[in-house]
Amino acid sequence: MSSSPVAGPAATGASSGSDPGPVGRPARDRPRGGSGRPGRRIRPVSAGARPGPRRRATRYWPQYLAISPYYLLFSVFMLFPVLYTVYLAFQKWDGIGDMQFVGFQQFRFLWDDPVFWLSIRNTLVIWVLSTVPMLILALVLAVLVNSTKRLTAFYRVALFIPSITSLVAIAIFFGAIFSNNFGLINAILKSVHLSAVPWMSNEWTIKLVIAALMTWQWTGYNAIIYLAGLQAIPSELYEAARMDGAGPVRIFFSITIPLLRPIILFTVVISTVTGLQSFTEPQVLFGSDASTNPNSGGPGQAGLTTLLYFYHQAFDNNDFGYGAAIVWAFFLLILLIVVVNWRLVQRKERRP
Repeated sequence: MSSSPVAGPAATGASSGSDPGPVGRPARDRPRGGSGRPGRRIRPVSAGARPGPRRRATRYWPQYLAISPYYLLFSVFMLFPVLYTVYLAFQKWDGIGDMQFVGFQQFRFLWDDPVFWLSIRNTLVIWVLSTVPMLILALVLAVLVNSTKRLTAFYRVALFIPSITSLVAIAIFFGAIFSNNFGLINAILKSVHLSAVPWMSNEWTIKLVIAALMTWQWTGYNAIIYLAGLQAIPSELYEAARMDGAGPVRIFFSITIPLLRPIILFTVVISTVTGLQSFTEPQVLFGSDASTNPNSGGPGQAGLTTLLYFYHQAFDNNDFGYGAAIVWAFFLLILLIVVVNWRLVQRKERRP
């Protein structure tokens, strides 16, 4: 008499040749295997195997402690003053007494202040007179130094010296050169029987003197940046262009300028930010021009830049709330000009 067939999981496992596992175990917990061999059960990784964010922070606490002085000084002396000026722009305060909340009155007065708009015009004119020739001259000098084979280290040092020289010393030197009565430039003009130029008293010559000072200081700095970009261009491109019959001018505008466009964009942005923040130049040249109205920017306020006007309002007139409003309005203007320059320089790159 034959036995009855076994029903259920045991029969299924016997017929397939695999270990069915304990009866009643859920399918997701059963070990998996192939070719008749029992599978290997994968155990879940414990929560403590990988360190969490808190444990990683405590693990690298010596490194965080080493760099903490910088962030502490940055927060105290830079971040907090910047945030505090936002609050100060809505207050009326002379630096000693109690603050008085005035809301947007400072900005409404700023909009109707003719001296503020005069300082904006002076700043923009000086920026254009200095930045445009500075970048062109820097690019030309970089190309000339890159083409030389001898004394390249001397040229690099000579180009970089003006940018590390004291700006106050440079301003005093330029003030002596362009002095109306005893300046070197007027002495040379008189020696060749030409009339002297009122460099420090005419509206436009004052701007030219400040622009020449800024150009002399930052041309070498930008030339070093352009020189680094030129040395990164493969020489094979220039050799192929010469073999095709291209001249120096065609090579300059067809190879050098397109490949230097990212670096030119960088120098334009940096020169815009630094050029619009001119303060020391007119402050040293005309700071003591009149004892009753110091830091006025010279005769006719022709050298009154926006940052110099801020300094005059905040530290000469003790109107710190209005000074804060001036710098924040000027910050928005600088941001707008930087964005416009960025778009103009990058527009050709986006064209197919």
